[in-house]
Amino acid sequence: IANEIQVVSFKDKILGISICEDAWNDQELWPKRFYHSDPQEILAKKGASVFINISASPFHLEKEKIRFQIYQNHAKKHQIPFIFVNQVGSNDELIFDGRSMCIDKNGNPIAILPSFKEQIKTIDISRPGIPKLYRPQNIIKSVYEALLLGLRDYIRKCGFSKVVIGLSGGIDSAVVCCLAKGAIGSKNVLGITMPGPFSSKGSVIDSKKLANNLGIQIKEIPINSIYNSNLDLLRKHLRIGDEVDVTLENIQARIRGNILMAISNKFGYLVLSTGNKSELAVGYCTLYGDMTGGLAVISDLPKTVVYRLAHYINRKREIIPKEIIKKLPSAELKPDQKDQDTLPPYDILDSILYYYIDEGYSLKEILELKFDPDIVKWVIKAVDRNEYKRRQAVPGLKVTPKAFGIGRRLPIAARYIH
Repeated sequence: IANEIQVVSFKDKILGISICEDAWNDQELWPKRFYHSDPQEILAKKGASVFINISASPFHLEKEKIRFQIYQNHAKKHQIPFIFVNQVGSNDELIFDGRSMCIDKNGNPIAILPSFKEQIKTIDISRPGIPKLYRPQNIIKSVYEALLLGLRDYIRKCGFSKVVIGLSGGIDSAVVCCLAKGAIGSKNVLGITMPGPFSSKGSVIDSKKLANNLGIQIKEIPINSIYNSNLDLLRKHLRIGDEVDVTLENIQARIRGNILMAISNKFGYLVLSTGNKSELAVGYCTLYGDMTGGLAVISDLPKTVVYRLAHYINRKREIIPKEIIKKLPSAELKPDQKDQDTLPPYDILDSILYYYIDEGYSLKEILELKFDPDIVKWVIKAVDRNEYKRRQAVPGLKVTPKAFGIGRRLPIAARYIH
């Protein structure tokens, strides 16, 4: 058991070896540090001639720039070259983006390896770096590549080769379908459109157009007869009326979930869940319905980012039909339904969720940001009371600093005082 930090002599070098978060303790950058001391500073004082940081550092938005700033600061501060070696690949929720790098003692990059790809490179750390070599990747491009890697590795490591996706005609399932095609190829993706009593004709048409653009197989399985059978059963035994309330809305979602799971059981397909972070946060989703699946591909993407990702996918040609992107979001579980009948506008919702979930702001602190007080209180209450749903959600790929499940897990049986 190591009880002190030591350098390692190797040929004519003295190696200052650290592991991942050891490098994230510079007091100049982190007022709240992981450790009381700075391991890099200790290694420098013990004569290290080169820093080597061995990492399994998970990807999230903006992290690449933060990493570079940290390692650059260590190199310049101690006048010691810094080598960062990071894992590439994905396991369960975590995605490791690689992007290994070498920085000279003046803080200039000597070499920067690709993101989301394995690469071996020999580097001469004695040569000076190139100040303009480092250029941060486009954030949405990084998210796209991260999700491709996470999805591809999850499918492969879990022993699947094909996936099935419920295509609603909405933007979430469209984006997930595009990611699936990019990860494992069109011949391995099956889309299922399941029109119900309140589905618009446009949703089926848009789903088929998307499938055609991607070159994937699509099947149409109407659910009207199954829904009516359920309705007759409930009328007979529970004496329910004809009002389309949340009970009947959820039955439609669960019928669709059952069909997808039947396909999975029969043919060995992995069901991909298509819910986004905004919906999962406030519980705008159905247990055992649209939450059904083996992996939630975009469950850590706020709805506003889903739209940005859709535009990125369409950057060269129209893959996701413009009708899908332009239409008002709707679950289509009752007549003339729109998401905004229940939820605040997504730009406002996502902003409040960011401060409450990612930044950990209190109700009082969020109200000081001049949001509508009633909306803020509704959002926070919805987040708090839907922990039970998130606890039963399928694993989701992590791309933000604080993802539900692996990054934010609170008691279900709890009383919240704000």
